Amino acid sequence: MARTITIDPVTRIEGHSKITIQLDDNGRVKDARFHVTQFRGFEKFTEGRSFYEMPALTARTCGICPVSHLVASSKACDELLAVQIPPTADKLRRILNLAQVTQSHALSFFHLSSPDLLLGFDSDPATRNIFGVLQQYPDLARDGIRLRQFGQEIIELLGGKRVHPAWVVPGGVNAPLTTEHHATILAQIPDALDRIQRTFDWYKEVFGKFNDEIRTFANFPSLFMGLVNAKGEFELYDGKIRIVDAQGQIVADQLEACDYQKYIAEYVESDSYLKSPYYRPYGYPDGIFRVGPLARMNIVNRMGTPLADQEWAEFRMLERGAELSSFQYHYARLIEILYCIEKIEQLLNEPDIMNSHVRAYAQPNRHEGVGMSEAPRGTLVHHYKIDDKGLITWVNMIIATGNNNLAMNKGVYQVARHFVRGEKLQEGMLNRVEAVIRCFDPCLSCSTHALGQMPLHVQLLAPDGAIIDQVKRG
Repeated sequence: MARTITIDPVTRIEGHSKITIQLDDNGRVKDARFHVTQFRGFEKFTEGRSFYEMPALTARTCGICPVSHLVASSKACDELLAVQIPPTADKLRRILNLAQVTQSHALSFFHLSSPDLLLGFDSDPATRNIFGVLQQYPDLARDGIRLRQFGQEIIELLGGKRVHPAWVVPGGVNAPLTTEHHATILAQIPDALDRIQRTFDWYKEVFGKFNDEIRTFANFPSLFMGLVNAKGEFELYDGKIRIVDAQGQIVADQLEACDYQKYIAEYVESDSYLKSPYYRPYGYPDGIFRVGPLARMNIVNRMGTPLADQEWAEFRMLERGAELSSFQYHYARLIEILYCIEKIEQLLNEPDIMNSHVRAYAQPNRHEGVGMSEAPRGTLVHHYKIDDKGLITWVNMIIATGNNNLAMNKGVYQVARHFVRGEKLQEGMLNRVEAVIRCFDPCLSCSTHALGQMPLHVQLLAPDGAIIDQVKRG
């Protein structure tokens, strides 16, 4: 008989979600869907607040990648001020963002995904976690912990605390880099480089063991989107949008952040709070695209740092066109960690990095501003409108995880079709369905926002459970 398998919750990701797998009468997968079950309304409850508050407010969207929201929000506020921030502030924001990407990628790769890679997708779920990794592979686990700590400590040194720092502000940053913190960060670079290069040595030996997963984990033609600089090189903080197809051919290039609504549209599915962005010229759902580390590897001409350029060249040898398997998000994260460490060192050695002029001051000079940057999980957009008093009247946020929603759903279906057999369910089958979501490293707290008016059902219950009153909308 036809039946439905529900995986609730999806484990080792940030946020709350479930997966439903529909089986036909023969026990074969008929459909599979990824449902995000939590909702957060930052776009609505920030209305009426001063735009100066937006970086600190929107950073509270997430405890994993608050810096990403600080950066995108502050860039939107820079546009409202109509200022060019001081060059040193630009470099310091970049360092903070690079540290954010480093710590987030280390968390994803080592803490959330390495248990599958090291212990096996079919291993005992009681030990298939970071503690099991610590017990069986202590050196690799320590490298992961230390790489994440490296990024977190830079955030703390620059921003004052590791989570939700308020250092990035409209117009720049609120304090220059100190001599002591400059020396402390530089001193940690060699150790971080050693640890990530050891991880490369291990990963290159083992990823070939996962041919079935590489072949089926969201492996399909799609568009890929992200930021590049004027030379088409890797870019996380600034730059313009490039979109390539499955063959690696450029579909659109040097698209402006302020024009994002011309090339990105959003759709809402009834079974999830997560919006589904798509490439507007191709329509829904044909305009499916992917963002994040894998997409960034596919769209760039080069990384722009020596060691990362070498690793990127090896990565691109995996496919003649774009790399299509989302399993390779793991490989791409390691390349980005390496790039971030190298780039932090380069920026710290810039001659003006200790300059004390790190903020431009102004009153609002525009009523609308768009900020775009690359979060660990992909392209992030903050779009604000204000009134004459500088109060927020409208907000739209397109979150990196949301950009991958169509691809995650397609990936869940592909993996379920390949691995799940209803006549004899095994835990490892379902773990692989979850694992394809972990490839994208979704941040669901960040990504669920309103499009139009959301349904509402509130009940007031008596101690015995009887309904005293209720309100419904939608």
